[in-house]
Amino acid sequence: MNVKRFVARTSREALVQVRQAFGEDAVILSTRPCKEGVEVLAMEPESVAAIEKFASAPAPAPARPAKPAPKASPVEQDVERLAMSTLSFQDYVRERMLKRRQAALQAAAAANAPAPAPAPAAAPQQPAWRQPEPVAVPAAPELPRAPAAPVPPLHDAPAWSATPSLAQAADAEQRAMLQELREMKGLIEERFGALAFMEKMQRNPHQAKLTQKLLDCGFSPALIRKLAANTPADVADLEAWVAGVLERNLLTGEAEPALEDQGGVYALVGSTGVGKTTTTAKLAAAFAAKYGPSNLGLITLDAYRVGAHEQLRAYGRIIGVAVHTAHDRTALEDLLDLLSGKKMVLIDTAGIGQRDSRTQELLEMVGHRSIQRLLVVNAASQGETIEDVLVSYRAAQCKGVVLSKLDEAVKLGPALDAMIRHKLKVVGVANGQRVPEDWHRMSAHALVHRALRGGGSAAYRLASDDVNLVFTAPPARASLIAGGLHA
Repeated sequence: MNVKRFVARTSREALVQVRQAFGEDAVILSTRPCKEGVEVLAMEPESVAAIEKFASAPAPAPARPAKPAPKASPVEQDVERLAMSTLSFQDYVRERMLKRRQAALQAAAAANAPAPAPAPAAAPQQPAWRQPEPVAVPAAPELPRAPAAPVPPLHDAPAWSATPSLAQAADAEQRAMLQELREMKGLIEERFGALAFMEKMQRNPHQAKLTQKLLDCGFSPALIRKLAANTPADVADLEAWVAGVLERNLLTGEAEPALEDQGGVYALVGSTGVGKTTTTAKLAAAFAAKYGPSNLGLITLDAYRVGAHEQLRAYGRIIGVAVHTAHDRTALEDLLDLLSGKKMVLIDTAGIGQRDSRTQELLEMVGHRSIQRLLVVNAASQGETIEDVLVSYRAAQCKGVVLSKLDEAVKLGPALDAMIRHKLKVVGVANGQRVPEDWHRMSAHALVHRALRGGGSAAYRLASDDVNLVFTAPPARASLIAGGLHA
C-alpha cells in the first residue's frame, strides 16, 4: 500500500496533483487544512485492489484440537493488523465523504429550488468483506482524525439549475400564445364587422349611395357610421332625413342676439393666417354702425410680427376708434380697467400655430375673468387640422367659433363635422375680405345645405368600391362622437 501526502493552496490544486500522480481512479483517504493550505492523503487504485483481494481470501481452516496451529510470526500479525486497520479507515473515510456530499446537495437544493428537495438516497450497503469478524484480529490502533474539508463538486453548475429556466420558458410561451389568440380574436371581430357593414350597404343601395355622397362632401367616416347605424328603415327621403339630423345637431347663434348687440369683452384667438385681424375689424365696424365708435374699445396683443398692429390701427382710423397695444398681462388688465365703461371691447391676438409652445402662454394671458374667447377657424382647412386646432385652443371653453374664409373652402363638410362632434356653437362666418359686408350670421339650415352641395376635383372622389375600404375599421376605433346624434 502506497499512501502519499499532497499539499497545495486549494483543494482543487491538490486534487490535480493527485490525478497527476495516481491517475483518475486515485483513492482519496482524507483532506484537512494545514499551514500551506490543504493536505490530501491519497493512494493508487492498485493498492485498494490488493487489499480487497487479500480481504476476500477464504479464512484458514480451524486448527485441530490434537495439533494446535502454529503461532503466526510477528511479521504476519503486523501485516494482518495493518490490512484490517486500512480497510476500517477507508470505510470510515468513504462514509464521511458520502454524508458530507449529501448534506451539501440538500442545502444547495433547499436554497435554490422552489420545491423542497427530495430526500437523499440511503447510503449504499457495504459489501460483506468490509465487515470482518473481529474475533481473531485484535483492535487496530485508532488514527488521529482530521476535520475533512467538503469535496468540491465536479461541475460548476448543479443539475437543478435548469429548473427555473424551463419554468420561465414555459411561462413566456404561454403568454405568447395568449397574445396570439387575442390578436386572432380581434382580427375575426374586425373582419366580421366589416362584412356585416358591407352586407348592410348592399341590401340598401340608397343608403350606400348616401354614404358615398357624404364622404365626397368631406364628412368623417365616424359621423357617417353613426348616421348609418341610426337610420330608420321606413324613411322615404333619406337625404332629407340626414340633412335634418345634421341641422338639429349643428349649434348656431341664430336664435340669440348678435355679438354686436350683446356687447362685452371678446378676445379673438386662433392659429396663424386664419383672419383674426380682419374678423375683428368686421365685428368692430358692425358694432360702430349701430352704437357708435365711442362705445367701442380696440386692443391688440400682436407684438410678434413686425408692423402687425398697423393693420388694426388702419381699420381703427377708418372707424374712428383708437387702438391700444398690450405687451403683457399687466398692461392688458390696466387697459381693461381703462376701457371698462365701453359697451364692447375687442382684443386682437397674435397668430400662433396650434402646436407652438406659446399657445399656452397666449391662453393664460387672455384668461381674465371678464374676457370671453372667440375661436377663429379656417373653414378651408383639412378636417384633421381643424380637429387639432380645436383641441389645442380649448374650444370647449370658448364662447363660440367663427368660421372664416368660407369663400375659399371647397368643402364645408370637414368644418361642420368638427363642430357637430365637439358640440361647438358657430356664432358667425366670414365670407370674404370686405369690411363689414362679409360678416354674416348663417343658420344651421344654410350651412348644412351648402355643405351637402359638395364640390372638389373628381380625383379626390371615392368610387363605389372604395367606400367598403373606408369602413373596414371596427366601430370601436371610430366612435368619436360623445353622446350620439339627435335624430
